[in-house]
Amino acid sequence: MGNKLVPKLILEGTRLTFKTDIAFALNEHAEVTGMRKYRYHSPIISAEWCSFTNYPWGRGLINFNPDEYDKAMATYETWITMFELQRYYSWIIDRFHISTLVFQQKAHSIEIDFSWLEERLAALNFRLLLCTRSAESFREAREIRLKVSGNPSQYDDLGLFIAEQEAMIEAVNNSKIEHLIIDVSDNNIGHAVDKTVQWLKNTGGLYLD
Repeated sequence: MGNKLVPKLILEGTRLTFKTDIAFALNEHAEVTGMRKYRYHSPIISAEWCSFTNYPWGRGLINFNPDEYDKAMATYETWITMFELQRYYSWIIDRFHISTLVFQQKAHSIEIDFSWLEERLAALNFRLLLCTRSAESFREAREIRLKVSGNPSQYDDLGLFIAEQEAMIEAVNNSKIEHLIIDVSDNNIGHAVDKTVQWLKNTGGLYLD
């Protein structure tokens, strides 16, 4: 292993599981990125960007329409190729292929085979973190989120998130990528970050051959 920190982490989970907060905290953690004397560009990307439509909260790499399937797969091919070409860099991804797999199966009954993608992600030492919470804790998390949300109606039906979470747990457990499932029911982002960092350290997730 080299001595350059090049962690590659995919954060998955339904809404209200603090994925983005955890991603930003990890990106400023000295044991993940090294000591910083100033802030610089964050290597954080997301499949949740609504990049297929020219309006907010539209379609993208997760919630694309069936006729956009080829476009979505081409986008995934582009992302993984970029990662391979820049293998000695760190990447934090806030939602990626697990979210796509689960959404497309439920919304369009499309079963996507991402084995090709996972093999290439694993070869780059990508790790997968699934953020979960107990069913009863979603309500409190919603109240926290509504204070800052620009689209509060998306949190009306908590049952959708609970069902999506169960599907994500199954998908992650079937993944070829080394993964960790953490519970954020206590809303303690610091604890989740510390647990994730320790896992990355213990499993060789911070470096690359």
